[in-house]
Amino acid sequence: MDIMETAAGLMELSARTAPKACGMDYVGSRIITGDMLNGLADKMADAAGWGGKDFFARDGETVRNSSAVLLLSLKQPKDAGLNCGACGYEDCAEFRTAGKHAGPEFDGPICAWRLIDLGIALGSAAKTAGLLNADNRIMYSVGVAAKKMGLIEGDIVVAIPISAAGKNIYFDRKS
Repeated sequence: MDIMETAAGLMELSARTAPKACGMDYVGSRIITGDMLNGLADKMADAAGWGGKDFFARDGETVRNSSAVLLLSLKQPKDAGLNCGACGYEDCAEFRTAGKHAGPEFDGPICAWRLIDLGIALGSAAKTAGLLNADNRIMYSVGVAAKKMGLIEGDIVVAIPISAAGKNIYFDRKS
């Protein structure tokens, strides 16, 4: 296994073991490497015409130059049962009866606590990449394309590509 694939595997481990609200785990993960990276980059180039999202093409080129991409998703997340109202509904019972709807990029509604779970998993994975000195960036655009390609199941998908180059390809780029 390539060292960067090992780094992605350790990032996935960090995401997997990150704390989850109420001890319920709805976070899914998948590592993309090799030819699939190019397919993902191609999809992102096509996506540049999706309603003013030209940055998808730019982000796709960084994916093409990446060693691996870690995808994290929320797969059929249930509410946390806390009746906090952060989802926009009065309580979890109302949230449950609202039903899912497919949005243009992601599906909703989603319990805010499940989104926090995903955020903690993303932060844990990015922290691990940083500890391993692998350049990385949490990217919404890559997650959208991966979801549209069916590379991972989930209501929402976010990605962390990684690279080892002389300059950080995720931050040293044109707008």
